[in-house]
Amino acid sequence: MGETPDNKLLLRALRREPVERTPVWLMRQAGRYLPEYRAVRAQAGGFLEMVQEPELAAEVTLQPIRRFGMDGAILFSDILLPLQAMGMELVFDEAGPSLPRPLRTRGDVEALTLGDPRTSLAYVGRALELVRAGLPGGVTLLGFAGAPFTLASYAIEGGTSKSFLELKELMYREPATWEALLERLSAMVAEHLLFQHEKGAEALVLFDTWASTLTREDYRRYAAPWTARVVAAVGERVPLVLFAGQAEHLFDDLCAFGPAAVAVDHRSDLASAFERSRGRCALQGNLDPGVLLATPTEVARRTRALLESVRGLRGHVLNVGHGVLPATDPDCVAAFVETARELRA
Repeated sequence: MGETPDNKLLLRALRREPVERTPVWLMRQAGRYLPEYRAVRAQAGGFLEMVQEPELAAEVTLQPIRRFGMDGAILFSDILLPLQAMGMELVFDEAGPSLPRPLRTRGDVEALTLGDPRTSLAYVGRALELVRAGLPGGVTLLGFAGAPFTLASYAIEGGTSKSFLELKELMYREPATWEALLERLSAMVAEHLLFQHEKGAEALVLFDTWASTLTREDYRRYAAPWTARVVAAVGERVPLVLFAGQAEHLFDDLCAFGPAAVAVDHRSDLASAFERSRGRCALQGNLDPGVLLATPTEVARRTRALLESVRGLRGHVLNVGHGVLPATDPDCVAAFVETARELRA
């Protein structure tokens, strides 16, 4: 079948159409495990400088496609950029991202600006244009954003957290402030995703990294309504994949949103997830990224076994259950991709 914008392998799989082989890409496939990435980062001087310089962001997005030939190229960017665009100070250093002035009051929330991402995040759009111009035929361009709950967790905690004490105190004790924040974040996330689609993204991923910190009851009360708004605003216009790490207890809720696909964490059994999904959406995943620290032979064996476990089922996009680890050997990524490309449906 000749590839056109509508019948690329990855897009067909997201629509649960018959495919000749399972499409493959990796979360965090552009990153520190690649020597060519490390060279660009050294040139740029830092992570934030890379994502905000369209030429550099496009270059590192394309690097793994040139080297491995994945079916999807996900833009090199970061989920926290909309918070910066809304007026929060954002810092990246060796310890990771931080927001030095976190949100703690209703006044902090009301001070957030809701500017047009076409202006405040214009560099993201330009990077997408450059990537699309450089992509080989048949490769799907993916954009992404953080889900409202996960962005709220960073904004309130000021960075990553193990206990999320500040987040949960505000969430439980100040529901009006919480809802005001999630209203703003869901609007910004939806606009950011639609802007990426306008600039060439053919599919999108919504990352809800910290949803797993909530019980199912709390997820439905404090996170799901605003994720549902994003899915409703975006999902009818472009295929949307939902990701929530270590959140098997939320799997049915994620499917119920009606996305094109749900990403399955590597701690879950993929074949069982297909049974539970009941054809409501495609599924993405779910090799343990830790397996990529093994030998290429072992990676190929485990990848083949995973593909065989769901062979014949429609709507599978091969991926890792979380992001590629920095210590990963590029030869192991090559084995993962090559195994997928060789195994026919």
